[in-house]
Amino acid sequence: MNGVVVSNKGEKTAVVRVNYRRPDELYGKYVRRSTKLHVHDPENTCQEGDFVTVEEARRVSKNKAWRLVEVVEKAVQV
Repeated sequence: MNGVVVSNKGEKTAVVRVNYRRPDELYGKYVRRSTKLHVHDPENTCQEGDFVTVEEARRVSKNKAWRLVEVVEKAVQV
């Protein structure tokens, strides 16, 4: 799955927002939805705004069940 890092304040943890489209149950029109995933980042490599790839892994803590695969695109620093 691909997403954007919205927070990296935790130690070895990043929060990634993943956007997806799903059809509405009543009308069938596609609507945009998103979910936040807590990702294990052992080297603290990703920063806020980075576009990353994550994969499902064994549970690391109560909320973390995803693992960082790679940083696809670094965020532009202003």
